[in-house]
Amino acid sequence: MPTKITPEVGGFYHVYNRGVEKRDVFLNNSNQQRFLTLLYLCNSTHPVDLKLQGLTLEEVQNNDRGSQITGICGYCLMPNHFHILLNEKRAGGISTFMQKLTTAYTMYFNKKNDRVGALFQGTYKLKHADNDDYLKYLISYIHLNPIKLIDPHWKEDGIQNLAKAKQFLESYQYSSYHDFLGTPRIEKIILTSNLLPEYFNSYDFERTTDDWLTFKDALQGLTL
Repeated sequence: MPTKITPEVGGFYHVYNRGVEKRDVFLNNSNQQRFLTLLYLCNSTHPVDLKLQGLTLEEVQNNDRGSQITGICGYCLMPNHFHILLNEKRAGGISTFMQKLTTAYTMYFNKKNDRVGALFQGTYKLKHADNDDYLKYLISYIHLNPIKLIDPHWKEDGIQNLAKAKQFLESYQYSSYHDFLGTPRIEKIILTSNLLPEYFNSYDFERTTDDWLTFKDALQGLTL
């Protein structure tokens, strides 16, 4: 097992990792699109077909993947790291998924950039969302990460321009932010529907996001 925590079936876990030596692991749109496609392809009982890795989500959406091995409930890609909210649907599912995902992406990245060796900083990190409040917090934390790209100190100092921050979140395509808002798009197929607790059926994602952006006192706790 690559982490000290052994996920329990039915549990929700925040999984994250960054590039070795804090290097960027997503250099351009093609890299990010490849990782998104791999999020979909690797969540499968079938081996990853390397011939399919270069295809887009539109092109792989009808491929037979067999059964899902984990539940993907949210994600965000940043230049030098990623965050994924996973549900342990079956014993060992998260471990198998992460091994397939990081191996496949590293192979692609290394070939693309004529490099060898590890791309990510050791094994992935994993934290258990062991209560409802923390699960809600994680969903906000994961989706608000991109704001650091335009306002690195927003958590400490508060949002300087709320309209700009919201506009940037709405323009950022490499997270499941739009899927939580209900925006129709192909990336929705990455997520595993109906795994979050029932109360999320009435969860106001947009209002909760606005609350985190608006109230400076709340921002102080938005760290991991």
